[in-house]
This record gives sequence, structure tokens and C-alpha cells, in this order.
Amino acid sequence: MAQPNTRRTMNSSHALLFVLACAPLACRSAASTDAAKEAAATASSPQAAATTTTSQPQDSAKPAALGELAPDFSLPDLDGKPVHLADYHGKIVVLEWFNPECPFVKASHTKGSLLEAAAKATGTGVVWLSINSGAPGKQGHGVEKNREGQARFKMTNPILLDETGKVGKLYGAAHTPHMYVINAEGKLVYRGAIDNSPDGEGDSPTGGTLIRYVDQAISALTGGKPIATADTEAYGCSVKYAH
Repeated sequence: MAQPNTRRTMNSSHALLFVLACAPLACRSAASTDAAKEAAATASSPQAAATTTTSQPQDSAKPAALGELAPDFSLPDLDGKPVHLADYHGKIVVLEWFNPECPFVKASHTKGSLLEAAAKATGTGVVWLSINSGAPGKQGHGVEKNREGQARFKMTNPILLDETGKVGKLYGAAHTPHMYVINAEGKLVYRGAIDNSPDGEGDSPTGGTLIRYVDQAISALTGGKPIATADTEAYGCSVKYAH
């Protein structure tokens, strides 16, 4: 009579051991299945898609490089109105890093190659944006100082304020003036100095002949020709970043 009871006890023990041995595998399998289902549901949800789309420009943001798309940005003008680079796609755009109190900017805007350069370019359909990346408390910072500079130099193009310096650093702007030309496809095709006269006045060109690099780049683009000089060393004051 004892043997059947012993067999039943042993069978029950074996069954319990089998369940305990298999349970972790079953749990892992179930957990993997649930995780896969959750990941699939999350990836296909509109909210997840919106999050991915929103974060993509930040992940793909990189410093400006010649021949590649110019980094997009939005900055306020002196009236606080946002100016968005992407709105000018299809047009030639010139970016001029600006500081109304920089001696080189003053010289170039009153005697040198920046004198009436923007007015002439915009008259042919080119977009010209001056950008001040000076931080609060730095030379040339503030709406009023830039308004004064705009009036003094008779500038009719927008002056944009980049107080955090984010856009300036994104483009690698190191001096005022520092120039960038973007073609109608949105690609950066020129960066560097306004000309080859580092005095800012146009009186001491390297090699003896004044070359206005930005004018040259614009002419090449409008004429469907390659740009002779696409990259030069900018001269002028340092951009007055916060750091």
C-alpha cells in the first residue's frame, strides 16, 4: 500500500521540478514577446512618429561645410520679427557677420567693399542678411547699437540678432566681417573674407589687385559659372561670443 503513495509523491516532485526548470524560459520568452509587441506598437503610433520627426533636425545638425546644404536657422531682426533662412530657398543668400562697433566693419561699410554692396546685390534679387552674434554686454550688442549702425552705414537689409551665438558657431563665423554665400539650391558655396584687402578699406589688396570675393561669387552664380575662389581666410574683429 505504501508503494503507490510513494510513486505518486515522486511523480508530483518530478512535475514540480520540471515546472520550476521551465518557468524562467517561459518568462523570458513571454517577456521578449511582450517587449517586441510594445516596441512595434510604439514605433507605429503617431505620437512616436511625431517625436522622431521633431528630433531628426537636431540629430542631423552639423557645422556648415562647403558644397553641402547650409544649416537652417531662424533669428529675430531688430523689430523682433523672426527671419527664417528656409524661406529664401530658390534665391542666392549672402550672410554677413556684423558688429557695428568693429573698426573693420566700419571701414568696410564706409569705404571698403561692403559700401553699398548689400544694396547692389539685393537690387538683383539676392537676399542679404547681416548677423550679429555678439553676446549681451559685449561690443556692438543690443538693438539700439545695431539700429545706429544700420543708419550710419545706410543699410537697408535686415540685421539679425544671434545673442546665444548658436548660429554663428554653427557656421564657424570667427570674424566681423565674415561672409557666406548660399546658392539657390541652399548649398554653401563661398565662405571667408569680403575681399583680399585686410585693412577693410580696399587700399592694400594682397597681390596688388582688389578682388571682391563675394561679388565674384554672386556673379558666377548668376552667370551659371563655377566660383573661382570658394574658401578664403576672413579678417576683422573677433566675433564677440559669450564664451
